[in-house]
Amino acid sequence: MADEKNLNKLLQTMKPSLSTGDYVFCTVPELPAIDIAEIIMTFKEQEGTTIIIKKQVADTLKLSYSFIASWITLTVHSSLEAVGLTAAFSQALTDAGISCNVVAAYYHDHIFVNKKDTDKAICVLNKLSEGK
Repeated sequence: MADEKNLNKLLQTMKPSLSTGDYVFCTVPELPAIDIAEIIMTFKEQEGTTIIIKKQVADTLKLSYSFIASWITLTVHSSLEAVGLTAAFSQALTDAGISCNVVAAYYHDHIFVNKKDTDKAICVLNKLSEGK
């Protein structure tokens, strides 16, 4: 699967896909107590390590969080060198009043939106993909 750099093609073929479940962002001082298979993402910051995990796992581990999100994946294989995709979908979501937290991984872009905005976000992303 080749990575795509052309913005028009990226937008036309991005096809948002919703993952099941509720996801949360937490910060932890260390990871050893958490099963790595349960972690969606880690990012080490100066203040601590941020993790994205299912809400149910965070609740079981008694981790605090303040934002419950849905996880939307843009299924197009976007190049890490592509220009404009994040700006395009984040502007469309902004125009709809939807906050988004973006993770660019090797194959796909992943968007975490407030749980209450899930259906609206999917609609906005589909319309953007259809050129509407």
